[in-house]
Amino acid sequence: MEIFESILALLAGIGVFITGMNMMSSSLQKAAGPGMKKLIGKITNNRFAGVGVGAAVTALIQSSAATTVMAIGFVNAGAMTLTQATSIIMGANIGTTITGVLVSFSSLNVSLYASVLAFIGVMMMFINKPRVKTVGGIICGLGLIFIGLSLMSDAFDNDAIRGVFQDIFTAIDFPLLLLVLGIVFTALMQSSSAMTGLIIVMASSGAIAFSSALYVILGANIGTCVTALIATVGTTTNAKRTGIIHLLFNLAGTFVFTIVIWVFEDWVVDKLMLIDETFRIAIFHIIFNVTTTILLLPFIKYLVKLAELIIRDKKDERQNALKFIDDRLLRTPAIAVMQVKKEIENMANLSKTNLEKAFNVIITQETADGEEICKREDEIDYINSEITKFLIKLSPLVSGEALTQVGSYYHVVNDIERIGDHAQNFYDAAIEMKEQGIHFSDAAVVELKAMYDTIDKMYDLAMKTFDTTASVNLHDLDVLEEESDEQKKQLSMAHFERLSQENCTMELGGFFTSLIAGLERVGDHLTNIGYSIQDPTGDQKKASPVI
Repeated sequence: MEIFESILALLAGIGVFITGMNMMSSSLQKAAGPGMKKLIGKITNNRFAGVGVGAAVTALIQSSAATTVMAIGFVNAGAMTLTQATSIIMGANIGTTITGVLVSFSSLNVSLYASVLAFIGVMMMFINKPRVKTVGGIICGLGLIFIGLSLMSDAFDNDAIRGVFQDIFTAIDFPLLLLVLGIVFTALMQSSSAMTGLIIVMASSGAIAFSSALYVILGANIGTCVTALIATVGTTTNAKRTGIIHLLFNLAGTFVFTIVIWVFEDWVVDKLMLIDETFRIAIFHIIFNVTTTILLLPFIKYLVKLAELIIRDKKDERQNALKFIDDRLLRTPAIAVMQVKKEIENMANLSKTNLEKAFNVIITQETADGEEICKREDEIDYINSEITKFLIKLSPLVSGEALTQVGSYYHVVNDIERIGDHAQNFYDAAIEMKEQGIHFSDAAVVELKAMYDTIDKMYDLAMKTFDTTASVNLHDLDVLEEESDEQKKQLSMAHFERLSQENCTMELGGFFTSLIAGLERVGDHLTNIGYSIQDPTGDQKKASPVI
């Protein structure tokens, strides 16, 4: 009966520990959002910088799995290369060792203080202020981690249960079996941190020999790759390769360390025994990840090539129209908001290109770009739909200024999509004009180009509002909008003048008035975009609703 109760206490401890880790990691991700934005923004092809960013982000959010999944999301969206992702993953393996050091403090008598921390954290989470709730989640999670470790430790105070585990590990005291044990249990728990915490508690209580614990820890480093591999299901080829690179990195390190420890076990154990008992396993974990990174850092290109050999390119794989967003990024809302902004800019550039090309077709009636325009319009519609779905998922995960920003994005993507529709309408009109054998006069073309130039300036100014470093005067946008309205009136009057002088036909007049009306509406959409981003509260003037 005592053994059964001890096992229940052990399972409860593992459950509380994992809950605490998830709560603390989730809250840290919210709190560290701005910091992660800056770090991710510094990603370059410099492998040392990549390792530093990976280590820093993981240390901030206390989850190497989250960092790795984030890297997979970036690669899947095409926002990060395989080489960049590899250095990030290496850094993440170093950053995650902080968790082991934190867990090592469980040997101190902190269970009472941990309970108080958990209570304080829970109380803070009842306060209706996002920042206070976030800090409360961090404190509560930290408290639960130590409570979980205390429960696990109490379970091994029982001589009977300790003896059972000693017998088990004595029976499987073979390096490869211990490695498999570490892999399987880490994969099942989906947390190398939980496995590390359990092994530290077991080693401290004497339930597992220190030499055996080393092999289990090595296996845990492979087991943690399961989370990343699961995250690659349904992703692009390169994203799958990112998961494979994570596995190859840990396999290579584990292979080297297993050979060294197996051959020189007595020497390795003796050296590690010189370290304080509390921190031996945590220090070994640090040595493993830092050494593996140092050994493999010069061979990143070869790791990438090996991953490319394992995961071959698919000839029929379709290019993803989305370049910057991926549902895996929802684990880090601050980064997700940043990526949505980039995706909207991408969508806006596609609409601007279509507007320019469609206008050129209606002026010149050269339809060579027709198929490209229609294909791009389909992409714009698809991106609009996917961004909207992503924003719906992202909205509940953000608060404060980020929530206001996300709210403005709903309106912006709708305005950009409508601009794309106007471009498609221009192209359709051009095809109809060509079929009827009619075209604009030279005078009309000059007038239309003048109005289009105004709209083009508005487009550039509206899109500058997305650049947080740019100083955009919305008054300038208003002036251009008023200019486009005036141009519409002047062009209409000039058109009717040509009609009265029989220099234009009624059939052509319909296309002309439709075109200038469409351009004026594009200007209204651009004004909406400028005010949605720069003045999301609606305190200033906004353009009237348009269709």
